[in-house]
Amino acid sequence: MNSIVPPQIAVVTGVGRRRSIGASLALGLAQDGWDLALNYWRPYDDRLGYERSADDPEAVADECRALGVRVELVPGDLSDPDVPAALLAAARALGPVTGLVMSHCESVDSSILDTEVSAWDRHFAVNARATWLLIKAFAEQLPASVIPGTVGGRIVALTSDHTVNNLPYGASKGALDRIVIAAAGELAVRGVRANVINPGPIDTGWMDDTVRVWATAETAAGRLGTPHDTANLVRFLFSEPGSWINGQLLNSNGGFKLG
Repeated sequence: MNSIVPPQIAVVTGVGRRRSIGASLALGLAQDGWDLALNYWRPYDDRLGYERSADDPEAVADECRALGVRVELVPGDLSDPDVPAALLAAARALGPVTGLVMSHCESVDSSILDTEVSAWDRHFAVNARATWLLIKAFAEQLPASVIPGTVGGRIVALTSDHTVNNLPYGASKGALDRIVIAAAGELAVRGVRANVINPGPIDTGWMDDTVRVWATAETAAGRLGTPHDTANLVRFLFSEPGSWINGQLLNSNGGFKLG
């Protein structure tokens, strides 16, 4: 008698632009058969002004659907504390959610002397508080316990070590690291595997020629990273062979700034 394999369903945040890590994450997981709820927020992408088309989220969703998976698009401003739970609720229309990938961020350059309180608060609301609330909502819809050794859910978040002249971004990403690593321990009874990835400098539209040359020269692998590099690691962490990796901050950066 053939057993029916339940669908794999994941939430991916930060999928507002086709040229982004989030888009590659979505497409990579779709290739592995994950149904997806994709979050984005157009006003943030409008504010950044990076390369994109007006229908980028829809285009990414259509590419994923062409791979044979179901996709829900769920816009929402993650600075709003009500949005994380609403996003998980919308994702559950596809079924029980067992994957959470957080590639959203607030990132506006400023330093110790010129950061405004409102900017500081928004960075922490999006990068730290929303991370906690997304993990909380994700964990609450998982079974309260699983057989020891069983994977009940997988969490990956993207971080950064950039801090100088990007203070609120770097500080709030540091908070994100601690939140996700805490989840690996606190949610162990629910079978959660939680890890953080630092992808290093990846040109998703923010680099100029000077930064590209500098970042390439500082990377031991001899090239810039790509969104696909990060997506490949997430796909591994979301696979059974990757389930032994837990509670880690992984530098997947080609040896950036080893010298």
